[in-house]
Amino acid sequence: MATKHPQVGILGGTFDPIHTGHLILAETAYESFSLDYVMLMPNGNPPHKPGQVNASMEQRTRMAELAAAGNPHFLVSDFEKTPQDYHYTFQTLEFLKEKNPDTDYYFILGADSLIHFDTWMEPRRICSCCRILAASRDRMETEELEKRIQDLSKRFGAVIYPLETPNIDISSNMIRERIQQGQSIRYYVPDPVIAYIREQKLYLRNEGFDEELRYESLSEKVKA
Repeated sequence: MATKHPQVGILGGTFDPIHTGHLILAETAYESFSLDYVMLMPNGNPPHKPGQVNASMEQRTRMAELAAAGNPHFLVSDFEKTPQDYHYTFQTLEFLKEKNPDTDYYFILGADSLIHFDTWMEPRRICSCCRILAASRDRMETEELEKRIQDLSKRFGAVIYPLETPNIDISSNMIRERIQQGQSIRYYVPDPVIAYIREQKLYLRNEGFDEELRYESLSEKVKA
């Protein structure tokens, strides 16, 4: 009997901050494709987001660790916590495949990212290292998604599977805005992450407000 290769999902992102939508996406991929575990990988400072990353790499990694705590099939990777600001996706995947040649990697991304996938650095090299799970977060029509999958498969040899997920309209930008406006982020973000945001006083930009009052409403449950 052939030995089953480890099946590992990879969910990358700036995670600024990590939120419930990220976790549900990772859990859905784990369950739908019978993965051994999902690696949550905070990005460094992506070149396509210059000056847009708010929390430090250390802070974003810690928030991911707090969010993943208690889930035995989530693993937080600090691969990009290096002197180099950013690793392109193909570099990360090639490093992982070289280190673990018998592991099958499943790279998780939003179906909307498939639209721009051919603009990524070295898409063919990405596709040679992993299978892609495309989560339809923005209700991309099935026919449109299938057409894009066929196109990328022909052009880059990609192996892409649709990943059906709940349409949870949460973004890190929305959470940062809610914090700045003094609104609750309870249930949008795990409680330990809320506590860490309060402790680190993250995402407050507007001056002239009492920080304690601003953070008061983040969660009725979590106290500073």
